[in-house]
Amino acid sequence: MDPKTKKAKTCWNVPASTIAEQTFNPIRNIVDSMKLTPNPEKEMIALSIGDPTVFGNLPDPEVAEEAVIAAVRARKSNGYGPSVGCKMAREAVAKHISTPSATVTAQDVILCSGCSSALDLCITCLANPGQNILIPRPGFSIYKTLAESLGISILMYDLIPEKSWEADLGHMEELIDVNTAAIIVTNPSNPCGSVYSQRHLEDILALAEKYKLPIIADEIYEHFVFPGLKYHPIASLTKDVPVLSCGGLTKRYLVPGWRLGWIIINDRHDVLTQVKSGLVRLSQRILGPNSLIQAAVPDILEKTPASFYLETLNYIKRNADVFYERLSAVPGLVPVMPQGAMYMMVGYDKDLFPEFKTDIDFTQSLVTEQSVFCLPSTCFQYSNYFRIVLTVPTEKVTEACDRIQEFCSNHYTDVLNGVNGHQH
Repeated sequence: MDPKTKKAKTCWNVPASTIAEQTFNPIRNIVDSMKLTPNPEKEMIALSIGDPTVFGNLPDPEVAEEAVIAAVRARKSNGYGPSVGCKMAREAVAKHISTPSATVTAQDVILCSGCSSALDLCITCLANPGQNILIPRPGFSIYKTLAESLGISILMYDLIPEKSWEADLGHMEELIDVNTAAIIVTNPSNPCGSVYSQRHLEDILALAEKYKLPIIADEIYEHFVFPGLKYHPIASLTKDVPVLSCGGLTKRYLVPGWRLGWIIINDRHDVLTQVKSGLVRLSQRILGPNSLIQAAVPDILEKTPASFYLETLNYIKRNADVFYERLSAVPGLVPVMPQGAMYMMVGYDKDLFPEFKTDIDFTQSLVTEQSVFCLPSTCFQYSNYFRIVLTVPTEKVTEACDRIQEFCSNHYTDVLNGVNGHQH
């Protein structure tokens, strides 16, 4: 039959594409399927969403607001710009990101619609269907969502809670095979709040160098580290391993809805020449991020006072200290003290809470009885933990701890010693 021959269909059949069918967000799927019915006698305390703006207690910097207002009033940033972002904004990002050992220029920067868009472009550009990328476990679910939608497999290397969630390097090396296209490294970490030492990052880089694998560095929480600790951009620690570093304004500046992210192409020995061209072409699918926010970027990055960062970090660190001290004293709970970002992972001994088969059951019951909502670690491809967000108002931290303690007291069951409920 002539392929040009038209034949009327007798019924509608409009299927979704393969990519659409393969796109699956674990967090949304799990949360949407949970039976979240809060206790009507207790106000809901949501410790679940990594959005620092939810409670209104952590305002964005005034400098940022003024910069956006000025961009609006100037009426010079209302049109289309380059798909990779306007030069002025890219120059500001390059200056902000550059270190003595890893200097980049505007030509190495691609601006995106948030860090998730940056990750999307990097994964799409580095891997083909049938290949795999290594991601951390527990890890941010977007890596899995993005990769599997494209037919790219994910292999999850374990993080070690007893070592402040350092990567299990032996496990990472075991997973690498001929189809591995890249390693994703998250530092500082969501959901763990870990901040890697220079030595640990260098050990990861040594593996990447050994197997000649590029690194996708999720560094959206750059410099978001507690006092006494130091953030090391992974690209600053290597002269050989190519690194695509993904970041943005979202977390440090407390403006997730502004959707301004970036990719920093840290090329080594010109091995990313094709990748760089590919990222530029992929950026043309979106045609650049928000033009008004781009216009504000130079002032935001250059003029935000250091006191703003310090006050934000001190606030979150104080909350982390309270959560850690209080929850450490609850039998059956094992919180892991974070070193940065805005999260804490809390483990529970499943043998002491036998009525809960999974962490989803545990957190769902916590909502039903105490109106405290934490994300189950199943959202991060892990089990028997839950993640709490540290950006809530301090008075809610104490109340949340009281409720979690009461919940655990009611359900604690030490079978070996014949103790259950309130008796311990």
